[in-house]
Amino acid sequence: MADRSVGVIAVIIKNRTAQAAKVNEALTEYGDMIIGRMGLPYQERDLNIVTLIVDATNERIGALTGRLGQLPGVTVKSTLAKL
Repeated sequence: MADRSVGVIAVIIKNRTAQAAKVNEALTEYGDMIIGRMGLPYQERDLNIVTLIVDATNERIGALTGRLGQLPGVTVKSTLAKL
């Protein structure tokens, strides 16, 4: 566990109907590293915001954020703490 990090990933989805299935597919694939997940619709701005708490290697976290970030209309930011 020495090479693992705990972190927070923020995902902002602009077009939920077009991207929800692809976002959920990625989250399911990497579900073993997700400790917690919260999703909130922000209807006034037509956005959906998902926050994830993760525990995994930097490479796996980077693979998830990279995959999500390649989706059109999806913005991803993460912060990690090596413990």
